[in-house]
Amino acid sequence: MSGKTLPKVAVIMGGLSVEREVSLSSGRECAAALREMDYDVIAIDAGPDIAERLTEASPDVVFNALHGRWGEDGCVQGILEWLRIPYSHSGVLASALAMDKTRAKAAFAEAGIPVADGGLFSRRAINSGHVMAPPYVVKPNNEGSSVGVHIVPDRANRPPEIADDMPETLMVEAYVAGRELTVTVMGDKALCVTEIVTDGWYDYNAKYAQGASRHELPANVPDAITEACLAHAETAREVLGCRGVSRIDYRWDESKDMQGLFALEANTQPGMTPTSLVPEQAVHLGTSFPDLCDWIVKDASCDR
Repeated sequence: MSGKTLPKVAVIMGGLSVEREVSLSSGRECAAALREMDYDVIAIDAGPDIAERLTEASPDVVFNALHGRWGEDGCVQGILEWLRIPYSHSGVLASALAMDKTRAKAAFAEAGIPVADGGLFSRRAINSGHVMAPPYVVKPNNEGSSVGVHIVPDRANRPPEIADDMPETLMVEAYVAGRELTVTVMGDKALCVTEIVTDGWYDYNAKYAQGASRHELPANVPDAITEACLAHAETAREVLGCRGVSRIDYRWDESKDMQGLFALEANTQPGMTPTSLVPEQAVHLGTSFPDLCDWIVKDASCDR
């Protein structure tokens, strides 16, 4: 590194969501990488006293490694705006919009990005009978990492049994068969397409357990599909207003060619664990993990 004094960076991680353990893993990896780059790093396990902790630490920049509710839905971003501390990843509005899957899908559709049919339904309605023809997917409208997802197969006689601890209102959308694809956007540039290969469904365990999934990059798909995924990812980033690093996930039914490609959702706080997709794509294109973390810190800001 040069002799310049680098900013003091607070890496906030952990938090209160069901994705706490994933966030802790992301945060530890990023803190270690930033220390390798000679940053003065303080790691903060975010709790209800996060504003007080940040005030005491007085960092120059916050690296937001939180996942899930309160960490990537605009809540902590609002605190950081109030404290006037530049922070990584997307701002208040983009974070809140991306975390609300139904509203994000509406924004995608308006911009010409293909999405699966679906809508919001009460838990009671879902438990009472099929709210759409199977196969379909039931999931929380504002969680990530495949938390609380139910897949109702084709020709299912009964609707899923949604537990009482699930939200009162849930998102239901048509199940899209096919291959799992994802694209990282770094700044305003889509990087490449990764295919995620698993023996079954890409659930929480497949996302984070070592060896539970295999990533092929670049994905072995037709050039037209690659180009569409990259273009849709950049458009999604623009219509949501994301900044920093974000990621767009897709399903592609190759039997239907371009008509089988659908965007699933946007992730404004992609995982930064050893098995995560964003670091893999960055490394594939020549950006090391420490350099990626360095870029994210330098991109941090308020008010956008």
